[in-house]
Parts: sequence; structure tokens; C-alpha cells
Amino acid sequence: MLKSQFPILPILPNKSQFQNPKNKFGIWDFGLIWDLVVFGFGIYLGISILCSNAYALNIDKVKVYFLNGDYKSAISEGEKALTNYSGHPAYLDELYYILGLTYLKDGNYLRASDIFEIILKEFRNSTFKDEAKLGLGDTYFLRGDYDKAQRYYEELLNFNPRTKLIASLYYRLSQIGFKKGDTQAAKEYLDKLKKDFPSNLEVKLDKNLYTLTDIYYTVQVGSFVKSTNARNLCDKLINKGYDAYVQEAETNGTKIYRVKVGRLKSRLETAQLESKLSAEGYPTKIFP
Repeated sequence: MLKSQFPILPILPNKSQFQNPKNKFGIWDFGLIWDLVVFGFGIYLGISILCSNAYALNIDKVKVYFLNGDYKSAISEGEKALTNYSGHPAYLDELYYILGLTYLKDGNYLRASDIFEIILKEFRNSTFKDEAKLGLGDTYFLRGDYDKAQRYYEELLNFNPRTKLIASLYYRLSQIGFKKGDTQAAKEYLDKLKKDFPSNLEVKLDKNLYTLTDIYYTVQVGSFVKSTNARNLCDKLINKGYDAYVQEAETNGTKIYRVKVGRLKSRLETAQLESKLSAEGYPTKIFP
């Protein structure tokens, strides 16, 4: 399963859609989750309230499972709610959006993209339209289709330059720049992010955000579980005259030791270094 290259932060319904949200990052009281809008009177009024309360209960369960990281249960409950839902169709976009986020976090990017597409096509006036487009872009980023992800991010930024998601878009576009080797664009978006949104959660969470002075290319030639193996390879490369070093990382709770060569500003120079190392029999990969 592909792993996220950046913190995918769940952008949950905003303040206007809940009674008592605690903050803008989606931490809320799990009581009655929105004000019921009821039409009609008499027996129709009672039926509408009953249906809406049933829906509120179902979607509330999905949110609880989601926030607890139990994505399988959230998906099961969400799909069940969609199948059995008989209330006002205007509320469905919220359920679709939360279900799309859940599939995204669970690693089912294809199903997540399908759901985000439904919101964009079937609920054109949805209050979750911007979030759905961001989520759709994320599904392509996580599948490694950076061109398509960039297209969706830029569409959202250009169509609504005042979107509340602008910090998230800057962050994602910067990461696409690094992935595609366009360090100039990456630096520009990071500079905007840190200048305009210094208190943004994504800036705080990503302690390894590149600065304008520490961006460089490097070639990885090995990855080991044992530090001694990494150190031995590194020493051999240094003896050959290479600028080699060991970088410690963690994957799925396991420490790994990566052997890398060079700290170059130019991707062209890095590609030449990669070719040389590859010709000597090393498995190579350029970073970032």
C-alpha cells in the first residue's frame, strides 16, 4: 500500500454545519451534530424529524470510527447509511465527503476518488466542493500521478483564490514540485506557506519542511536495517572519493539506514552522478 508523503489532514465540516465545534481542525462534541431543517407540518413534520435524527445517528457513528482510526468500521457504517438513507438528499454530500476521507485514509484511493467525483458532479452547490476537489487531488498524489494531482490543486487555487484551503494547497504543490524535480516552484510555494501561514498546522506537523538554504539533490545507493551494513557501504564509497553519508529514517516503526551520495543543487549534475554510480553496480534513486 502506498504511504502518504505528507500529512493528509482531514478537513471536516466547518463551524456553520455543526452546533458546537471546538476548533477549526474538526474536534467536536458528538451530541446532536447539526441543526435539523424540517419542512412541512403535522404528520409530515414528525416523519421528517424522525428520518433526520436517524441519519444524524448514522453519520455520527461514521465520524466516531473515523476519528478513532477504525476505518473499516467507518466504511461499513457509511456504506450502510448510504444504502438505507431516505432523508433529504441535500444532506448526502456530507456523508459522501466523510466516506471519501475514510477510504482515502484506508488506502483505497480509487474508491475515494469515485466518491469525491460524485460530490463534484452531483452536488454542484455543496459546501464540501472545495474539500472534495482537494481530496480528489490527494488520491492522485498518493498514487504517484503528480501531474493530475497538480491539475486539481491548481484548478481549486485558480477558481477560488480565497479558499480556506489555500495553506493546504501551497503545501501539496510544494511537495509536487520536489517530486517532479522543480525545486524552484517547490521553494516558492513553501516560502508562501511559511510567510502567509506561519501558524498553519501542516507547517507545525512537518518538522522536516525544506528551507531555502537546505534544498539539495542526492542519490541513494542502499537501504539497510542494520546500521553496520550501511556504515560499511558508506566507508567503501568514501574511500572511492564519493561524498557519502548515512541517513537514519523510520518506516512502519522500524529504523532503517539509507546510504546516500552527494548534496547537489542541480538535478542535471545529480543525474550524471546517478549514472556513474549505476554503472558501478549500485542500485540508485535520486532524492527528492
